[in-house]
Amino acid sequence: MCKGSVNSIWIALALLAIPCVSYAQYGAGKALPGNRNNPEAAKPNTAAPAPAPTHDLSGVWMMRNPPGSNRGFTNYTYTDPKTDLPSLTPWGEEKFKEAKDSNGGNYTLDQTNDPVLTKCYPPGTPRVYFHPYPFEFVQGAKFMLMVFEYDHTMRRIYTDGRPLPADPDPSWMGYSVGRWEGNTTFVVETVGFNEKTWLDRLGHAHSDQLHVRERFRRVDRDHLELDITMTDPKALAKPWTSTFYYQNRPDWELGEISCSGDYLDFNNFESFSFKKKDEAPK
Repeated sequence: MCKGSVNSIWIALALLAIPCVSYAQYGAGKALPGNRNNPEAAKPNTAAPAPAPTHDLSGVWMMRNPPGSNRGFTNYTYTDPKTDLPSLTPWGEEKFKEAKDSNGGNYTLDQTNDPVLTKCYPPGTPRVYFHPYPFEFVQGAKFMLMVFEYDHTMRRIYTDGRPLPADPDPSWMGYSVGRWEGNTTFVVETVGFNEKTWLDRLGHAHSDQLHVRERFRRVDRDHLELDITMTDPKALAKPWTSTFYYQNRPDWELGEISCSGDYLDFNNFESFSFKKKDEAPK
């Protein structure tokens, strides 16, 4: 492998493994041709934002916490781990003790058992929102697509009025149905998860009983608020809730971030402490 490839792989893995306020604010999306070097496009818009369009979330969105909100924890979990821990069941507590996350400072990348980093598993819903990359809504007649820059991940949210299935096949991102509530709020209910993903980057587990409700509120043309409620009677003693904030990026298009191939070859990284291949995460 050439040195440049190793360096690029290490950068991508580090973005996923290390909490950092700056990357969560800016992401990896790129400006559309014609705007990349346009000085006018880089100037802040001081005008009042235009109103939100009716029944429309389409476009590219990037997490951006409100200025001065001190919400750096949203890079890796839903509520402040120092003041607002989730309420876990005994099963949830035991599962959390098994987690070796590389975001809390207790474990390094060569020690973690984070399934996204060590096995390249899809992140699941709603953990996918912690990845420091933009996503795009694409609206169709019978469903809404969420296309994530990270690893080509996609969610299909059915909007044709169908109910949630009683016994869905387990999947990484779950089975989702959505409906409009008023003109600017899109409500999504998701069930049917497997148990192979974490709820967050700290290692909180969930069961196949997880139910996720998302309320996407388009505040105006440029801003989106996402209320997340996670209910899981096996893992959570009470619902876990949070609000994330996003900014519309009309001049961005999604790039490509792939979790594949040498991306997971930990033995390529000289900074890791293990010396033998059998010590690498399995």
